[in-house]
Amino acid sequence: MKKAGIRNGELLDLESGVAGNKKRRSSLTSRRGATKMSAIFKPNSLLLLCLSLCFGTFILVLIAFYDSNVRRGAPLFRSVNRREQGAVYPYKNLKNLVMVAGHSVYTGGSNCDKGEGEEAWYLESYQKHPGQAATFVDHIRTGIERVAVDEEALLLFSGGETRKDAGPRSEAQSYWNVADTHQWFGKQMNVRHRALTEEHARDSFENLLFSICRFRELTGAYPHNITVVSYDFKQKRFAHLHRSALRFPSFRFFYVGTPASPSSAVAALRGEASVREQFQKDPYGCSGSLHMKRLGRDPFHRSIPYPNGCPEMGGLFEYCGRTLYSEKLPWDD
Repeated sequence: MKKAGIRNGELLDLESGVAGNKKRRSSLTSRRGATKMSAIFKPNSLLLLCLSLCFGTFILVLIAFYDSNVRRGAPLFRSVNRREQGAVYPYKNLKNLVMVAGHSVYTGGSNCDKGEGEEAWYLESYQKHPGQAATFVDHIRTGIERVAVDEEALLLFSGGETRKDAGPRSEAQSYWNVADTHQWFGKQMNVRHRALTEEHARDSFENLLFSICRFRELTGAYPHNITVVSYDFKQKRFAHLHRSALRFPSFRFFYVGTPASPSSAVAALRGEASVREQFQKDPYGCSGSLHMKRLGRDPFHRSIPYPNGCPEMGGLFEYCGRTLYSEKLPWDD
């Protein structure tokens, strides 16, 4: 019994030793596995940390870029310049711009075939004078005549969808339609294919600015000469204030004025003096009453595409100040 007990004790000691060895081997295996996992996990952690830092930096840069553009009133992303995409400009051989500034929206009526009756136009209260519609037709005819004698000229009728009650019809398209009903005053073969529209302008300054950009969009270049057609009492506004604000050379700028209707002449001169004074204080019309007037003349909230078609003028479109824009412009050379 004693030997058996010893043997049993030895057996127990042996079993304990085997069990202990198994535990030590298991512990050693666990430590080795942990070491291997640590070796695998450590570089992955560094990579994950690096990626997190890079992503965080990117987000911060994007937020700063967005905030900067919003503060300047600039769009977050601009469309790619089509010149860089190898665009073929349909009027690349034309060098001069003739712009006819719109003043009303053509709605049709009993005289819709001619557009010379007041009932064919949507008129503001200050425009409701006998003979007013005929002055619009005078502008259209004059612009056509100027382009007819200049084979290198592009005719642009300029004016947006400015009257809510007139519906989504632009002043520019109105003038083009009236010109077409008049068969381009006998010059259809010569002029019609060189007459287009600029359909976003909301005031006289934008008539000029947007038409220059539209010209660039159609020809791939900026106009060498500019001729503006409007009322004669607006000559100082266009030829001095607006031209100076754009710093366009005076010797390449021409103005053709036609008279207002006799019944509206006195009121027109009085109203013009007030508007001219406002532009003298705010040459780009981007603040105060001039800015509010623009907002009121955009009842359908049309998005303005410029300066996508004239990227060289981007800074000018973003500028708002009482002093003249001082950065380089395409016609400075």
